[in-house]
Amino acid sequence: MYKIGIDLGGTFIAAGLVDASMRLADRISVRTNAPRPIGSIVEDMAALTEELIKRGGLSRADIASVGVGVPGTANPDNGHIEDADNLGFSDTPFVSLLEERVRLPVRFGNDANAAAWGEYRTGGYPADSFVMMTIGTGIGGGVILNGRLWAGINGAAAEFGHMVIRCGGAACNCGRAGCFEAYASATALIGRARGKMKEEEQTALWRLCGGDPDRLEARTVFDGAAAGDEACRELLDDYTTALAEGAANIINIFQPACLCIGGGVSRAGEALLRPLREKTAGLIYSRNAKRNTQIILARLDNDAGIIGAALLEE
Repeated sequence: MYKIGIDLGGTFIAAGLVDASMRLADRISVRTNAPRPIGSIVEDMAALTEELIKRGGLSRADIASVGVGVPGTANPDNGHIEDADNLGFSDTPFVSLLEERVRLPVRFGNDANAAAWGEYRTGGYPADSFVMMTIGTGIGGGVILNGRLWAGINGAAAEFGHMVIRCGGAACNCGRAGCFEAYASATALIGRARGKMKEEEQTALWRLCGGDPDRLEARTVFDGAAAGDEACRELLDDYTTALAEGAANIINIFQPACLCIGGGVSRAGEALLRPLREKTAGLIYSRNAKRNTQIILARLDNDAGIIGAALLEE
């Protein structure tokens, strides 16, 4: 039997066919194009499901279930997406809409929780305490304790992006001010880089994005810093400082064996990991302990969210 996993992201809806060995047999995606009505997004998910079944030479009888990782709070009691600020959803009857359309059992959970579960289940990690932080459009996370995914009383656990790191700071779309996400998401880095472009005409950012600020991505800043651009280096120094504040908070609370960094920004590799480790080490309460949390990069990249969604409720 196969399962289908779907990762509903702020930029793409990615779907994959997952076999009994938890391997991704096929993968397809479409742009999310948010904000738009939930019905339109469900139609895209149904179309992706149909395409995966067709491409695999399968029938619905070969598919045990469809699992979906959604941004925001996934209520397991009524199947509603209760809050998804980045997509504009509130108390949306998601599971019933998708089940009616795909005619298969649907499981769902928070997208970052799903990514953590997929990474943990298939990444070969020996630890029974594992925390993952995903950095993309927003910042999410997932917590594995004693080998089990901990989703909290209402499915809303590990919303790391919405802990405040600067009281009275920058506004966040959750309604609070000073949230971690407002300083350390890819969106935050891009916003600050665009502001820097307005201030400095000589920064390499102009060249790297072809003179169009709308084409700027988080990796553009990393590329500029690697090329020696001072403005990009300053941006990254500020960015990793904010990221370390949040990482230290997470470690102080959970003291996991490892903190795994995933999401699009993690593709920067050592350029991200090296300063993050150095700055976090000086902030954690247990800095003098003989054993401390290892900060590592995710191994599965974007596949973790798809595989983890397929494996939800296992």
